[in-house]
Amino acid sequence: MAMITEAPLALESEREGLAFAREVLRIEADALLRVRDRLDLAIAQAAEMVFRCQGGVIVTGMGKAGLVGQKLAATLASTGTRAYPLHPAEAVHGDLGRIRTGDVVLALSQSGETEEVTRLIPAIRQLGATLISLTERASSTLGRASDLCVALGPIEEACPLGLAPSASTTALMAVGDALALLVSRKRDFRAEDFAVYHPGGSLGRKLTRVEDVMRTGEQIRRAGPDETIREVFVRLAGPRRRSGAILVEDQEQALLGIFTDSDLARLFERKGESDLDRPIGEVMSQDPRRIVVGATIAEAVETLKSRKISELPVVDRGGRLVGLIDLTDLIGLVPAEFEE
Repeated sequence: MAMITEAPLALESEREGLAFAREVLRIEADALLRVRDRLDLAIAQAAEMVFRCQGGVIVTGMGKAGLVGQKLAATLASTGTRAYPLHPAEAVHGDLGRIRTGDVVLALSQSGETEEVTRLIPAIRQLGATLISLTERASSTLGRASDLCVALGPIEEACPLGLAPSASTTALMAVGDALALLVSRKRDFRAEDFAVYHPGGSLGRKLTRVEDVMRTGEQIRRAGPDETIREVFVRLAGPRRRSGAILVEDQEQALLGIFTDSDLARLFERKGESDLDRPIGEVMSQDPRRIVVGATIAEAVETLKSRKISELPVVDRGGRLVGLIDLTDLIGLVPAEFEE
């Protein structure tokens, strides 16, 4: 596939600019398809070597390939693999000390001839690390020196001059993702594992477990089914982190029902003051919606939204009451897509 032909320095119109941008994307998309078809068992073998690595995974590359390597190291780390980026120029000035016997070094170089990378080869060998390369040709200097080479094949750049890394770095990025996600699959990496490594941001908040944010102990209002409503409210009066719900449980702490401030308001609206002296178990909402420990905040929010409720009891796997999710506690934690 020929590269984009040289265009005038000043594009004549926005329409021509759009056409140029689309052509860049087409060239890069075509490059990805060709690399996909060239991939062989080496990618699966590389994933197995990384998966079985007893040390760390060191990712190195120079220039744009180095930036791709930083992203690859970050993706590996966030999916359960101990991975670190290593700048090859800094490596020869002392940072080679980060490499140990049993480590795997992932070296990225489209040409396989990048001088800053190839000069690391003797040291990597001496330090006893395994070398895996992602490069164009297995016959390159880097490819020949590697324990395993994942060869991408020749890639024409989208740059009109054929110089600025574009399609090649896109391909390196995609193959790096394929490798990292294949390792992740081998680890049987799950959403709850991802949350451990990624507690911040929207993804982390969605994957946070309910037990990490639920109210517990004196922060929730509990009552036995035989207590009257009046007795419960008198007993639970005083300063506390107040929720709008009283959770009714039996002697084994099994959740029986819920009585909310809205239920109390409805008693007054129908002039049912005498009901205040009835057992709360007779007026509570029985078998309320609940969520089990281990569920995510995203699941809790979806339940609150779908049921149009403000409080959600949390129980253990035996049905015993352990906490409460109050809608007000989720302000600032709920990702934007759940706030609609």
